[in-house]
Amino acid sequence: MNQGRGDIKTIKLSVLFIILSITFTLEASADFKDEEFHRSFFEIGFKEVQVALQEAEDHFKKEMALPVQIPPIEFTHSFGRFINLRGMENDEFEMEYRHIDKPENHYMISIKPAKYGVPIRKELIDQVMILKDGSKATYSMKAVNGFNLFRFEKNGWQYVLYINQDVSRQVPLETLLDIANSVSGK
Repeated sequence: MNQGRGDIKTIKLSVLFIILSITFTLEASADFKDEEFHRSFFEIGFKEVQVALQEAEDHFKKEMALPVQIPPIEFTHSFGRFINLRGMENDEFEMEYRHIDKPENHYMISIKPAKYGVPIRKELIDQVMILKDGSKATYSMKAVNGFNLFRFEKNGWQYVLYINQDVSRQVPLETLLDIANSVSGK
């Protein structure tokens, strides 16, 4: 009988240790220094937005218009990256907005040639709407785990806007529609 109590006590202590370890790890990882934060993105191919955008435009031999508007939440950093995976159908420009101390403040834009665009399966589409220029846009809260996405095409490009679901009350569908409509013609 005492052996059983010892096992339960050991299990409780083990669970407590695991919980404390996870909590400490999460708090430590969220407490980046600015230099470490930058380095973590640069190590995976991100760079200054304008540099990455120029790489993408040179590769595709076509100008890319970025949305003028951004979500109305606080960001401390923006990064860009051009992904060249040998074959135009897999190549794209990515841009991320992040907040160093608020991981939920996470917004991304992916842009690739519309002819290589990625569709959203019908069962994952929550809403379809029309942009000011008459083009169709789709909105999904299920297509990507943890993110709401807004997909549309303009000027021969497919744009996908991703917003962390944790801030979706601050960045509702209407805001993503406004952001899409802020992309000018190029």
